[in-house]
Amino acid sequence: MSDFDYDLFVIGGGSGGVRAARVAAGEAGAKVALAEADRYGGTCVIRGCVPKKLMVFASEYGDMVEDARSYGWDIAAGSFGWSGFKDKLNAELDRLESVYRSLLKNSGVDSYDARATIKDAHTVELSTGETFTAKHILIATGGRPVRPDLTNADLGLVSDDIFHLERLPKSVLIVGGGYIACEFACILHGLGVEVTQYYRGAQILRGFDEEARGLIADSMTERGIKLHVGTDLVEMRCATPEDMTGGSEGVLGTPMLESGEVAPEGSDSSGPILVKATNGDEKVFDRVFFATGRRPNTDHMGLEEVGVKLGRRGEVLVDEYSQTSVPSIYCIGDATDRVNLTPAAIREGMAFVETVFKGNPTPVDHELIPSAVFTQPEFGTVGISEEEARDREPVEIYSTSFRPMQSAFAGRPDRVLMKLVVSKETRKVLGCHIVAPGAGEMIQLAGIAVKMGATKEDFDRTVAVHPTMSEEIVTMRKPTRSY
Repeated sequence: MSDFDYDLFVIGGGSGGVRAARVAAGEAGAKVALAEADRYGGTCVIRGCVPKKLMVFASEYGDMVEDARSYGWDIAAGSFGWSGFKDKLNAELDRLESVYRSLLKNSGVDSYDARATIKDAHTVELSTGETFTAKHILIATGGRPVRPDLTNADLGLVSDDIFHLERLPKSVLIVGGGYIACEFACILHGLGVEVTQYYRGAQILRGFDEEARGLIADSMTERGIKLHVGTDLVEMRCATPEDMTGGSEGVLGTPMLESGEVAPEGSDSSGPILVKATNGDEKVFDRVFFATGRRPNTDHMGLEEVGVKLGRRGEVLVDEYSQTSVPSIYCIGDATDRVNLTPAAIREGMAFVETVFKGNPTPVDHELIPSAVFTQPEFGTVGISEEEARDREPVEIYSTSFRPMQSAFAGRPDRVLMKLVVSKETRKVLGCHIVAPGAGEMIQLAGIAVKMGATKEDFDRTVAVHPTMSEEIVTMRKPTRSY
């Protein structure tokens, strides 16, 4: 009989933690418990990937109506109803949370709706007062959005708040230039919100391929998003009546109902917000949305007290097997701040189970992970950027940008980008970057080839599917530049 209450105690009910718990219990026969202080499904299911992607879908229908007319359809444009969409969205999230709970139950995992802290290398204490021992403890607490160190920053929203708005604002300022900021700029603009975006850097989407970043920035501006790079906030406060100056589009900062009528005071907001920027602008917005970074959820868990080493941002430091400085304690997902993507957390959870419960030491593979940024148009990427590649070794760049058939026929100026980064020495495709409608779907398939080590000649030997946008990936014969 075991000396512990459980073989494994998982702290965190997100995608990574749930996967590790149910596989350890269902496939490895371990006795497993899991504690979650909030909702099961974590950031991805409840306040991230899933609701965001549903909002992406909703935001794209306005353009579809206009395009349909160009293709001969007699369709009248309607208005977007946030309330109806939000109700259905919440129902779907409730359904998914129920699925997560059922997966755990059906795998034999004991679930506790409580916050867990670590008392020693093998002991977990719950906010309910219960204490349990476990041979292994797995931290899967994820991360959270943070506000900048700015007076009155609490007046602004973060990504967790977007899905709980009672009504959409008339105007919003988005602060940040990463993928969350850019995605919500496109989403809210597509839903009819007047969007302004400030980013202190020289170009949005830092760390991604520069040519792709530039095309996305141009596309966002063409669509009507007021993008200001090299710009940051220096002050924000509640706007006074004197700040509420009129303009061609009415009084900015006044909360608006979906009908266009002025909302009663205090109906859904702390009130309009006056902001001052480094570029000298002074404006009033209904809402300010901070997308200025995330931090691991590791505060006040007792980690350092039991010897678990943390990084400067609070991330749990782990080895290639996700093991911490305390041998019985492991950590996966955003709490490690390695690769902050849901599929990566799930893979880390699976590797943990293989290593600890199946006797098959499995290091986590973080190489060549495809990812997508759900801007409009989307951006799919796998491998290294042109800039990173040219600093690493001699490479050839195959790149093309064009107006796709569907949007060109509809009279839209939209452009797409297809790019391959190729090693001169090995001929392997080191990176693939796609900016186009549906790029997220395309890059998943391209990612298989890149992960397998396909060469440029392997791409060349593949017969194109015509007529498609993606055929350009296999028809680029001559490099556009080399280094």
